Amino acid sequence: MTEGARTAGRPSLARAPVGVLLGTVTGVAGLALICLGWPAFLVPAARPAAGRVVARLAALERARLARWYGHESAGEGGLGFVAARALVGALAGYACFNALFLAVLLLLGGLWDLVLGGSEPVPVTLPGVRVVTSSGALGLTAGLAALTLTALLTLAAAALDRAVAARFLGPDRQERLRRRVAELTASRTGIVRAVDDERRRIERDLHDGVQQRGVALAMLLGRVRHQIASDGAGRARVAELIDQAYTESRRLLDELRGVAWRIYPTALDELGLRAALDGAAERAGVPVTVHYGLAGRPVSEVETALYFVAREAITNAVKHAAAHDILVVLSEDERTVSVAISDDGRGGADPAGGGLSGLARRVRALDGELSVHSPPGGPTRITATLPKAPPCG
Repeated sequence: MTEGARTAGRPSLARAPVGVLLGTVTGVAGLALICLGWPAFLVPAARPAAGRVVARLAALERARLARWYGHESAGEGGLGFVAARALVGALAGYACFNALFLAVLLLLGGLWDLVLGGSEPVPVTLPGVRVVTSSGALGLTAGLAALTLTALLTLAAAALDRAVAARFLGPDRQERLRRRVAELTASRTGIVRAVDDERRRIERDLHDGVQQRGVALAMLLGRVRHQIASDGAGRARVAELIDQAYTESRRLLDELRGVAWRIYPTALDELGLRAALDGAAERAGVPVTVHYGLAGRPVSEVETALYFVAREAITNAVKHAAAHDILVVLSEDERTVSVAISDDGRGGADPAGGGLSGLARRVRALDGELSVHSPPGGPTRITATLPKAPPCG
């Protein structure tokens, strides 16, 4: 971000006086509206008209903030914003006007004395120093000091104006951009960490599951070969070992399918989110009910995130919470799509744990939010809400 972009939203001394002056006018108008028109807010029939007046005044305030302070916010504002702005505008305008009046008075008085020669000597005594100056020079000096104070008060009033706007209307465009850059930087780091965590999980699955099955199968086949070599007549024992080897090979294939499914379910691409969640429910080992309330398929990134949130929540409920019943609900509105997973387990899920924190990073990378409510003793509810359109999509 360039220096110009960083400072574009800050009020400058060249623009702040106009903004403060207009803010004083709108502040006085706001005070008049509140002091004289407050009975209208108590009468139901007059309330809509009063609301329109407030909305119009708030719109003028937003236009003034955008034009003279560069504060472009997404909020609409309301009676609270108008009231706060009225108080700030009136007080700031009063302070700046008095300081400016004093500065002009001192400057003109000092110039008048100097030009007409009516200045009188004025002794100024300081610790260890005694200076004799003229009343005109002293007036000019005090006037310049008052003018400097006026400039500082103007900038302070503009800053207070922006603070009130940020409080009631939300951050401006520059602040939103800064926050977005910070979020993207954190998300990028989180995604890298999530990928590394997923690789570690796959390695554990292969080492603890598939590899052990493969070792057991190799040992059984070695025993079959040894049995045949040592006793050709022990057909019953050989048949038993072959049956065990066959059973172990089936388990190995099941482990491989499970690992492949956990890495990425092909049904998600081929058949969609509903079929993938049905598959996860079948593999859960406990009753899982899926309520699918989406009118169409989400975009690929969002669909994948929804699936992994639901699958991880189901796995945690079964493995760690001893849940006996799990409910998965998918819903949507105009802008977002959500998945909520509830279970009757013992609760105590840690949002900072490896699985849930990885899901949170995945969801935040898509501008979504993940919430975990899991008090000790249960029940647990995990909700992920994502925008229908992915960022930069």
